[in-house]
Amino acid sequence: MASYRERMREVREDADLTQAELGKILDKSQQGYNHIEAGRAELKIDDLIKLCKFYNLSADYLIGLIDKKKSYK
Repeated sequence: MASYRERMREVREDADLTQAELGKILDKSQQGYNHIEAGRAELKIDDLIKLCKFYNLSADYLIGLIDKKKSYK
């Protein structure tokens, strides 16, 4: 299974979004978001919730526990 960092990058790229765009959604700079994807910072629960809502994906999918995309609701 994919790590949550790999899954975050995969979902972001599939949506044709930049790290800067995702940083804005999470109230972070592009560099701050990059640090999460690169493993230099941990993903906070509040940020995970924002990503789930933004992408309409379950947390289980985003953190790599399941491989089938599911809605967060």
